[in-house]
Amino acid sequence: MNVLVAIALTTGILSGIWGWVAITLGLLSWAGFMGCTAYFACPEGGIRGFVISLCTLCSGVFWAEVIIHGGALQPHWTFAGYFLTGVVAFLMCIQARQRWLSFVPGTFIGACATFAGDGQWVLVLASLLTGLVFGYAMKNGGLWLAARKGTPAAQTQTDSR
Repeated sequence: MNVLVAIALTTGILSGIWGWVAITLGLLSWAGFMGCTAYFACPEGGIRGFVISLCTLCSGVFWAEVIIHGGALQPHWTFAGYFLTGVVAFLMCIQARQRWLSFVPGTFIGACATFAGDGQWVLVLASLLTGLVFGYAMKNGGLWLAARKGTPAAQTQTDSR
């Protein structure tokens, strides 16, 4: 089976299941898809990609909370919030010097989800991380399925078109 078709199949099935899980558990379905997207977009795959995505999503949630609560300290001085946002954005990028925080888009995905979730970081984090698990299962389930059907797992998606 073609790798791309296998990943599409597992992604389709698990996306439907995710929708049900999100509603059942009261999670944010859109945030879960952002967690899933982080795993798919991470340049590393497997467990290492999962851990890097996990660390960067969590750091993004943390940095968003720093901006939200730090900006609230000076409510009458709007410039302070803008300055803080700039400093934190710099830190979100420079932290990529650390191996486990090297996926900058994952950090921004976590922060954006937190802002979109009105700072409800517990709900956002639970949704992101559950979605991350689903993303791992989608991609690796597809790779497993393709390998089981005779397509080498090492074959890239572009090679299989």
